[in-house]
Amino acid sequence: MKEKAEHMCKKMKKEDLLLYAVTDRHWLNGETLYSQVEKTLEGGTTFVQLREKELDEAHFLKEAKEIKELCARYRVPFVINDNVDIALEMDADGVHVGQSDMEADDVRAKLGPDKIIGVSAQTVEQAVLAEKRGADYLGVGAVFHTDSKADVAEVSRETLKAICDAVDIPVIAIGGISKENVSELAGTGICGIAVISAIFAEKDIKKATEKLKSLTGEMVKA
Repeated sequence: MKEKAEHMCKKMKKEDLLLYAVTDRHWLNGETLYSQVEKTLEGGTTFVQLREKELDEAHFLKEAKEIKELCARYRVPFVINDNVDIALEMDADGVHVGQSDMEADDVRAKLGPDKIIGVSAQTVEQAVLAEKRGADYLGVGAVFHTDSKADVAEVSRETLKAICDAVDIPVIAIGGISKENVSELAGTGICGIAVISAIFAEKDIKKATEKLKSLTGEMVKA
């Protein structure tokens, strides 16, 4: 494998991507999203993405500001899913965009040089183009079957490894990853994983985070 270039934005280190938590209101069960994020931060989550599909702009903005402050206390990068305007308005550390959202270079033009930009990719071509357009990291998946994005096709281990080999920016895997299957991703070249239900659907979020972080650390080194 070719050496990874030291291309990294100022707000993020490669190690920050080890265990990347993506929020989901689906498992709140009367709890607040804030308290759930706090529990995963206590358990050692290294990166947080706020993903909101239903909240109106005012509530989204309020929630984003509160969780940004929480993440800052733990010194964990905080990005917004898709909504570049919200990220800009509340000064998030960055944004994560999908293939159907704004292009990375347009996001960069809007957010400036120091913000983190993550891009979803499923092919080597998409990955190389995202890097060329200024992405700081890539989220590749779904690597396993997932119910959170039913319309997303699975990405093979071979494709995941090919993407890691083709780009100099860090790559994380996403989609259906759990403590039971994370070790299967060893040797692909990823530097971490992004999860939703493997953390937020668990009864003990802090404990689930600690366990998954430990297993992911072993997988990355394997």
